[in-house]
Amino acid sequence: MIVVFGSLNMDFILQVAHLPEPGETVLTPEHVTAPGGKGANQAVAAARAGGDVAMAGCVGADDFGRELTSVMIGEGIDMSLVATATRPTALAVVMVDREGANQIVVSSGANREARQACVRDGVLDAASTLLLQREVPVDECATLARRARDAGVRVILNAAPAGPVDCDVLDLLIVNEVEAAAVARETGLGGMAPADLAHHLARHHGVTTVVTLGERGAVAVGPGETWSIGSLAIRPVDTVGAGDAFCGTLAAALDMDMPLPRALRRACVAGALACLEPGAMPALPRSEAIDARLKELAPAVAV
Repeated sequence: MIVVFGSLNMDFILQVAHLPEPGETVLTPEHVTAPGGKGANQAVAAARAGGDVAMAGCVGADDFGRELTSVMIGEGIDMSLVATATRPTALAVVMVDREGANQIVVSSGANREARQACVRDGVLDAASTLLLQREVPVDECATLARRARDAGVRVILNAAPAGPVDCDVLDLLIVNEVEAAAVARETGLGGMAPADLAHHLARHHGVTTVVTLGERGAVAVGPGETWSIGSLAIRPVDTVGAGDAFCGTLAAALDMDMPLPRALRRACVAGALACLEPGAMPALPRSEAIDARLKELAPAVAV
């Protein structure tokens, strides 16, 4: 089982001709409302990829919170670990331009009240994977990671938004190139290239590090092994859900005991497919869609 401790948001998605410059107003004729948040998105991605998933976090006592809960139960996710906060459900405003690039602003709301104590010891004992991000209080994530590590649970962190990383409690770190640079700065390694950072973390901390490279695929470095993989050739509509699709699918594959190279291949296909539709959660692919496109991506290669 995969436990995802993270954010639950309601997303307002605006398609714009171009992303606004500072001080600029950009008009768009309409917007779309959809469930989101990195935690919720990655939980849904993992469930759609075939994982057995429990979500932990916090929503408000409002219509958005009730809608989020209902949608995720409909995806087969156990929502019994999600608490109700005094703050309103978190909101995200997502602007996407014609090329699929995006800007996102999040009002954290109830996510600020997420507490690791909602994940009982018995739940951790039954889990084999804990998946974390950084949109809920980072101290709570760190405490839960330590508890999970002590219980023998695989701990995966997607360091997004980027910030300090406690390598001692992680089995797997997932970052994009921007996040890798931020992690390097926080660890006193500013200026180190993402691939070099991955090698450093694997060599000195024993943490398998995956750096996603957008249309160039991903690289994964673990103690004694390095893998490189490309990506599907696509024309993106919206890249906002790509990272969450990658993380959730990778966690699901590893939770099903797939070796890392196979798990990377599935995750890269999922990340690409999530770019073919607008929005994050609505665009997350299901296992059968991933299977149908796997043959188009060459397997990961050892480098």
